[in-house]
Amino acid sequence: MVAIKALACELPAKTDTPLARWQSPDLARAAVESGIVASISGTTIWRWLSSDAIKPWQHRSWIFPRDPDFGAKAARVLDLYARRFNDTPLRCDEFVISADEKTSIQARIRKHATTPPAPRRAMRVEHEYARGGALAYLAAWDVHRAKVFGRCEHTTGIEPFDRLVEQVMTCQPLRLGPPGVLGGRQRLLPPRPGLHRPARRPLAHPAADPPARPRLLA
Repeated sequence: MVAIKALACELPAKTDTPLARWQSPDLARAAVESGIVASISGTTIWRWLSSDAIKPWQHRSWIFPRDPDFGAKAARVLDLYARRFNDTPLRCDEFVISADEKTSIQARIRKHATTPPAPRRAMRVEHEYARGGALAYLAAWDVHRAKVFGRCEHTTGIEPFDRLVEQVMTCQPLRLGPPGVLGGRQRLLPPRPGLHRPARRPLAHPAADPPARPRLLA
């Protein structure tokens, strides 16, 4: 049993097995071929490993940090999630917004309208559809109030991002006076590098009066 558990904790490549990760039948076959046991079933191996909390057939995707300044950059984001900015606790009128975008979402137009559920009948969704092109979805997440602001656009870029900014900043309690005006402690960054405004272009309409008290940190 110990030898089989040790085998399960190794990558298949170490035994020249052409697999990305182990499954119970594969472990049973490898155990027999390597002479650990004369015969064993995959079910037995699954029972042993499950009782010992070893599940080599499961995996988690992971990206190893390549930026030498990753720790410092991540700390700023984590501080905001913990309601701190520049080592200072956020006030109750300061908000943290996280924005991102999803590109190339296929727009499907069903060839028949969906029918609602009825007694002893589930909702019916037409299987066939026509293609309506591709859309982009832009969203802003109010981290501490668990609220999503989202919108569909035909493409991504600074102008669609501007519209998302205006949508967020004209909703209470985030409304900051004139649409899109940022105060001294407010930062709203684009969802990906390179999505910045051209030089000398204002962030939004100029404010006739100072912005209201709420502050947006993103």
